Amino acid sequence: MSQERADLVNTLIRNRRSVFQQQYTDEKVDDAIIRQMLENANWAPTHKLTEPWRFIVFTGNGIQKLAEEQAALYRQVTTAKGTYSEDRYQNLLTKPKLSSHIIAVAMKRDEKKSLPEIEEVGAVYCAIENMYLTATAYGVGCYLSTGGITHWEEARALFNLGPDDKLIGFLHVGKIKGAVPDSRRKPVDEKVTWVEG
Repeated sequence: MSQERADLVNTLIRNRRSVFQQQYTDEKVDDAIIRQMLENANWAPTHKLTEPWRFIVFTGNGIQKLAEEQAALYRQVTTAKGTYSEDRYQNLLTKPKLSSHIIAVAMKRDEKKSLPEIEEVGAVYCAIENMYLTATAYGVGCYLSTGGITHWEEARALFNLGPDDKLIGFLHVGKIKGAVPDSRRKPVDEKVTWVEG
């Protein structure tokens, strides 16, 4: 790899940020960019080529449908448990509409391979990072939401997931208004031990 290409990769990685819905414009992201994000996700590392990532893309009226379904599920489950919050319900019903696209990301288990679940989940997170980096390259904002109904057993049916599958989260995508926020990391040397000889 040439130094120029290496510099491009290094810059791309260091400029990747989670950009939240409040930082999106009302403009729609081109579907071609979403398709490229998904294509690059498909090239993530995957042990034994299980390719466990699954994506459901919501846009336009699909986002309204997702918002209504997740809000209804939230109301049903939390009312039965006595933990219902009207504010939380309204948030689930309205906040998704701030995104141009929402990509539900799931891990589909491949029972024939008998890999540890953590390896399959890890592969899906690698796919998500590929989408993040692709969005960054196109100047598009995104962030992975893992709240709301994400980890609820009851949510699996909404996304056609089996008992061994997992809903990993919702990748929100939108055009960025204003500057991308800065970020910091502690020095990597504080987190690395070298063993030599």
